[in-house]
Amino acid sequence: MTIPRRSWRGAGAFAAAAVVGLAGGVLSAGPAAAHTPTWAVTCSEVTLNLTQYSADATNQVTVSVEGGDVLLPTTEFGREYSTTTPLQLPKHDKELTVRLVVKAGDDDKYSVDQTKTAPVCEGTTPEPTPTVETPSATPSTEPAKPEAPAPSETATEAAPAPAEPSSSAPDLAETGSSSATPVIGGAALAVLLAGGGILWSVRKRRSVQH
Repeated sequence: MTIPRRSWRGAGAFAAAAVVGLAGGVLSAGPAAAHTPTWAVTCSEVTLNLTQYSADATNQVTVSVEGGDVLLPTTEFGREYSTTTPLQLPKHDKELTVRLVVKAGDDDKYSVDQTKTAPVCEGTTPEPTPTVETPSATPSTEPAKPEAPAPSETATEAAPAPAEPSSSAPDLAETGSSSATPVIGGAALAVLLAGGGILWSVRKRRSVQH
């Protein structure tokens, strides 16, 4: 049985098309499987698994909390990079936004800039804010001054004015020595002297007569 030459040509064309299609599928699947950044975020940690990157290029990876700490400073790697120990998140009482930045050294189209949310761990309570106590004032060494006693109501009352003597009352008799006493004494002394003189003159006359 002889197979026509046209049939052989048709079969060859079909086989070639199949090979080309298979090769195209493999080539199209290759880039999709390359440069695979796998990472996970929980309430307390971050894990990384970067695979199928170019070993001939210098790649970089950075992990940080937006507006907060840098969990993984910029680190260079080759074909792959994985965290042997999970990156620990800081304690938080509200959700955190974690950012992953991967720069591919062979082509920037394989670079990655992604964010994920870290929830709050169950049972986490915010720490109380410490209160700053204001130091009390230094006690004074001066002795306390005694308080002045409150004025008595009776002391504030005006004392009664002394009664004025009535003009109609009779004058009281004066007591004690009078201002005329020296005059009277002088007159008495003069009388005594005069009497003595008279007596002396009388005696003298009598003695002359005898």
